[in-house]
Amino acid sequence: MAIIAERPVQTEPAAAKPTFRDAGLAALAPASWGTVYVVTATLLPPDRPLLAAVLRALPAGLLLLALTRRLPRGSWWWKTAVLGMLNFGAFLPLIFLAAYRLPGGVAATLGALQPLMVAGLALVVLRVRTPAVTVLAAIAGAGGVALLTLSSEARLDPLGLAAMLGAVALVAVAIVLTKKWGRPEHPLAMTGWQLTLGGLVLAPATLLFEGLPGSLTTANLLGYGYIGIVTTALAYPLWFRGIDRLAPTSLSLLTLTNPLVATAAGFLVLGQTLTGWQLTGFAIALTALTLSQTLAGARRVR
Repeated sequence: MAIIAERPVQTEPAAAKPTFRDAGLAALAPASWGTVYVVTATLLPPDRPLLAAVLRALPAGLLLLALTRRLPRGSWWWKTAVLGMLNFGAFLPLIFLAAYRLPGGVAATLGALQPLMVAGLALVVLRVRTPAVTVLAAIAGAGGVALLTLSSEARLDPLGLAAMLGAVALVAVAIVLTKKWGRPEHPLAMTGWQLTLGGLVLAPATLLFEGLPGSLTTANLLGYGYIGIVTTALAYPLWFRGIDRLAPTSLSLLTLTNPLVATAAGFLVLGQTLTGWQLTGFAIALTALTLSQTLAGARRVR
């Protein structure tokens, strides 16, 4: 304890010379995740969160393992086990459970709390203090998302709320631990390790608690293929690359692209309308996201 107490609290650093390109690539991951809710609601069979989780994780993990042909070494076996459970083995069932039981707006609002969780964990675990302007951007972003996505008709299912809060907390812990431990391999390899481990843990649980569906429609197969390839095998390597290169809370603020993309897709593709309050929330969240990354970029080039 004495050693920890003597360790100075630092201002949140970024990794070696990250760029706006790094932030842009990392943002593609949560932007793609913004489509998972609509895919779950429209293409996947109902009430099968474990099946959705295992089919999202395991095939993508095995594909990346085949491409990289690398396995963990030494302490990275147990570190991979921890991160694999946080990012996939425990997270994915919770996020799909929340998607089945909560309106997208409620889930998005709870997800927008993640940057604040990361800021608190970074202070405790990494002894890194997030700049005040970044914390204010996180608060503004969460408020903007609430205005954008919440409605007076939103139903607050207790189990769904607990699942979403648990999922957000798990990812916050995973971000901070990944930042603390670093990475021994290319992000593709690390993603493959974690996805495969998470999928292997989920597979027997799926068979035990849900079983296999009698049949899958073409829409079901398209939905599972999309979440497995686009939102997982392609998105997560970019996310882990971002963890390596960006400061923890700045990275976590990129998750605001999730509800922004979901709302924009609903407006452009599904013909949904936006109220004045929703447009205000969209503007606040987008401004908070842009300002946080601009100021982070300004600190990086000093």
